[in-house]
Amino acid sequence: MSEQFRRPVTIGISTKMYLGYAASCAWLEEVARVAKASTAVQDGRVELFVAPSFPVLETALRLMRGTAVKVAAQNASDQDSGALTGEVSPAFLAEMGVQLVELGHAERRRHFGEDDGVTAAKVVAAQRNGLTPLLCVGELERTSVEDAAQFCLEQVATAGVGATGPAPVLAYEPVWAIGAAEPAGAGHVRAVVARMKAELPDGVSVIYGGSAGPGLLPRLQPEVDGLFLGRFAHDPRNLERVLAEAAAEWVDFP
Repeated sequence: MSEQFRRPVTIGISTKMYLGYAASCAWLEEVARVAKASTAVQDGRVELFVAPSFPVLETALRLMRGTAVKVAAQNASDQDSGALTGEVSPAFLAEMGVQLVELGHAERRRHFGEDDGVTAAKVVAAQRNGLTPLLCVGELERTSVEDAAQFCLEQVATAGVGATGPAPVLAYEPVWAIGAAEPAGAGHVRAVVARMKAELPDGVSVIYGGSAGPGLLPRLQPEVDGLFLGRFAHDPRNLERVLAEAAAEWVDFP
């Protein structure tokens, strides 16, 4: 049995753009079923969130009602309203009932030119509207623990997370591990997160993403607060396995 934790483990899943409309709805129904069957999710020892595609956010909010599952958006504009064709307002998301918004992901940076300034503006907009920023950070290439942690801390600093809005959740995703056959080594992840937490304000959770799967969570405790899952969790059976691991590791949550 691991030592007692003072906050629940966080498990999140993004569908990115892998699932179509029907597949997304079916998947969300299965997540709702899995969440309702998980005592740890229902009693708050495990906090579960889903980040589906924009067109099914309303469906997600409806299906997750009464399940304790939070709904996240995969992105948002830095503006609340205006002549911004194709953008999605954080104010709109908050009004719907969305609770988190994913920002600064490596894919947004690489494919859509979202630099530190864009990410910072979006963080401000998210917090202004009461949304929890799910801020993605991670080094580009394999490097030392100290260099990796410093790179991530600089990303956090440039994002300009405010002290008055919802505390962010940091998703530590080494870019070189995203989509890889294997996640970053557990020792590396634990050491980087420990180094980051030594500099971060109290209350900031850090979860790990990057080819995360079953068996990883127990090897990342106690430094890491959870997992950010991708395609692996698009199979609800795999999500059940991770939730069971989370419940077992955090069973002593007071």
